[in-house]
Amino acid sequence: MEKLVIKKKFEDCMEYVFQALTHFPKSERFTTAAEIRNTMLRILKLIIRANKTRSRLTLLYDLDVELDVLRSLIRISMAMGFMPFKKYEQASLRLAEIGKMLGGWIKQTARR
Repeated sequence: MEKLVIKKKFEDCMEYVFQALTHFPKSERFTTAAEIRNTMLRILKLIIRANKTRSRLTLLYDLDVELDVLRSLIRISMAMGFMPFKKYEQASLRLAEIGKMLGGWIKQTARR
């Protein structure tokens, strides 16, 4: 598989967020934290699928939706006090960068 920068950036983001999830309260580890993990895994799968297919525009739009869901889950986690603001801020910056890369990928694909 060709080395995608967005894939590497997202894997790095996953490592950071997964580490932050270990500090969630026990009551949220199997609900909110699990949903964040599952959403991140779906995003990674969509990145890999989109890279391996010719008809990728639909997958990229699905990826954009999942990324938005992830942003919301992380923002809610911070608002509820499950994630410190500094960790939220760092995760948000990483997701914003990934979002910009995804936007470029969508534009490039739509032009074809």
